[in-house]
Amino acid sequence: MALNGHASSSTPASSVHSSVNGNAAAAAAAAAGGFANLSAVLHGPLDIRIESRPCPAPAPGEVTVKVVSTGLCGSDLHYFLHGRNGDFALQHPMCLGHESSGRIVGLGTGVTEAFPQLGLGTRVAVEPGLNCASCERCLEGRYNLCEKMRFASSAKTSPHLDGTLQRYFNWPARLVHVLPANVSYRAAALLEPLAVVLQALSRADLRGGQSVLVFGAGAVGLLACAASKAFGASCVAAVDIDDGRLDFAKRNSWADATFHLGRSAPAAAPTEPADRKAQDQAQMKQLQAQAREILNYFVTATTTAEVASASSAAPTAPAAAPAAAPAAPGHPLLSGFDLVLECTGVPSCVSLSIFSARPGAKVALVGMGHPIQTLPLGAAALREVDILGVFRYANMFSRAIRLLSGGALRAVGGGLRADGAPVPRQQQQPGEERDEQRGGIENVVSHRFSLQNAKAAFEALQAGKGQDGRGVVKVFIEDEDDGEL
Repeated sequence: MALNGHASSSTPASSVHSSVNGNAAAAAAAAAGGFANLSAVLHGPLDIRIESRPCPAPAPGEVTVKVVSTGLCGSDLHYFLHGRNGDFALQHPMCLGHESSGRIVGLGTGVTEAFPQLGLGTRVAVEPGLNCASCERCLEGRYNLCEKMRFASSAKTSPHLDGTLQRYFNWPARLVHVLPANVSYRAAALLEPLAVVLQALSRADLRGGQSVLVFGAGAVGLLACAASKAFGASCVAAVDIDDGRLDFAKRNSWADATFHLGRSAPAAAPTEPADRKAQDQAQMKQLQAQAREILNYFVTATTTAEVASASSAAPTAPAAAPAAAPAAPGHPLLSGFDLVLECTGVPSCVSLSIFSARPGAKVALVGMGHPIQTLPLGAAALREVDILGVFRYANMFSRAIRLLSGGALRAVGGGLRADGAPVPRQQQQPGEERDEQRGGIENVVSHRFSLQNAKAAFEALQAGKGQDGRGVVKVFIEDEDDGEL
């Protein structure tokens, strides 16, 4: 089914198994490495080409996955725009993409014996980090910190490890996860960013009844809001500079209240050493005042029904937030949130996270930002605010799958808008499609493209909106020949 038409978000497992298990030719082709492999290959900045590459037979212990859904993330965009992601520069052509799902169409020797749950037609999610499995970090279960880690679609090591923007993808069987019948390919391709969120919530030991503040309402921040709700957080609040994303978080009932931070940031410190200390102090005071404004707003938003309803439209600037301390003396949020998830990496937001946490609370650094930052560590130390680093994930894919399949976190919403009206299926520009059902995490997939239109997908991600004029939350590339998704 072409992506300029509607594609359902669920796939009957029986139809997938019958179509693949009944195709002996596909199995033979996989074993012989005979697939013509359509691939989106990055050759340099803004230079992504659609090529037909040979697909080698899976090595012993590997499976061949026919990739169905792939989400694009910030690192993919950096490679597309600049030919590098931070210090990791492209040395030779490489396929991007690492947030993926698909079905097995080829089995390397030894896979059936070692992984009896895997067979031709098995629907899987791909865990894209290839760890060594033998170092101290791997053996203690923190394989995300493996020094020998190779990551799909990363130029950190050379030769680079190709990502999943290709029709067929060989990968170790130990790093694919079987999907239950009620988890769609599209939802499964969100498991990778969801695993990052679960790593943060696990490190922070989030418990039911705690309050959570999320800085950044991009795809990861929205998933953080949704997952915090699923974990039983008593209050989930979101902060961003984009009204549309804040409204989106409220409309899907992932955030109880939202706050528009405003686009102005504290002035950067001057380069003159004599002025540096005074400027840093002034900047910290300004951030502290902003944090107090945020907390005051959320106190009112969570205690007054009228204000909570109005917050869905998001105030245009922090100054619009009403002072709330006199109206709600003793409110727990006056002292800050139990957990702050910083999902932007922006230095001012990292500092605001520390000031927005209550004494004894935790701040989890989920967003990847500047490697060197000036932070109010004194404010953290004197109030025993724990600052937690979060890097990818370890042993989180299975937890994410259980969260989705068990219904604690819905993949697909109830089909109603915030006003209760049914959501129509809407066809967008050619090569692009969207639909929305309230409350399901698949809603973060705002724009979808075919593999042949990969460059257009990256251009939409770069522009921040699609041809429909709608703001981008998450861009997906999906196999238009695979029928139901």
